[in-house]
Amino acid sequence: MQEFRERYGPVAVVTGASSGIGQAFAEELAERGFDLVLVARRVDRLESLAARLAEAHGIAAQVLPVDLARADAARTIIEATADRDVGLVVSNAGFGMKGDHAGNDPAAMTEMLMVNCNVPMQLAHGFAPRLRARGQAGTGAGLILVSSIEGLMGCPYSTAYSASKALVNALGEGLWAELRPDGVDVLTVCPGATESEAAGKQGIDIAKLRNVMPARDVARAALDNLAEGPTFFPSAVYKASFDQLLAMPRRDALAAMAKGMKG
Repeated sequence: MQEFRERYGPVAVVTGASSGIGQAFAEELAERGFDLVLVARRVDRLESLAARLAEAHGIAAQVLPVDLARADAARTIIEATADRDVGLVVSNAGFGMKGDHAGNDPAAMTEMLMVNCNVPMQLAHGFAPRLRARGQAGTGAGLILVSSIEGLMGCPYSTAYSASKALVNALGEGLWAELRPDGVDVLTVCPGATESEAAGKQGIDIAKLRNVMPARDVARAALDNLAEGPTFFPSAVYKASFDQLLAMPRRDALAAMAKGMKG
């Protein structure tokens, strides 16, 4: 853990830190001795998490309440951390929606694009020079983009969400190739079903899903594989399932997915 902190510390920024995988990243990084910048909208949750982690691990945790659907969200984060020695950025915040695409709320889809796509793209743009400077100096730096296994192909009845995560996958792959020569590790994480309140918000009963991973396991595995980019799949079960679909003729795979989701 000390070696990990020396390479990517002393400060990590985590978006979407108020719950789910983002909170798990914060907990895991605090355990590894990182000072944190915790970003989300729900300031009460952030303050509670920051206090708990500071007491448990003796780290400093800065609370940064930001509505990530705003066009200036990434700039706010970048400017607020200008004087911090950020060695690791975890762009985790995101949300989805299930059901027939025509039934989606247009305003909610716009917010989803801002949070899922615009924020990671702009954070990478703003932090890249700082991360590069660390990497070129031999200190090391890292960027984690949390995507989804659904970003591997268009998923019926999760169409807009899977499209947004396809952008994150492509963004992460391109950044991995651009930043790797400068000593910056980039990893795009594609979880399958994960314990999180986000599932409930989409009308999914997580108790009825199989092979659900604890959020902390996802975060820990991602950090342990940060140097093994460009893409990481925490769930071998979900990766194998999508490998089967991707090996099929695309028309057949999509039709099978639509039938299964509708059923």
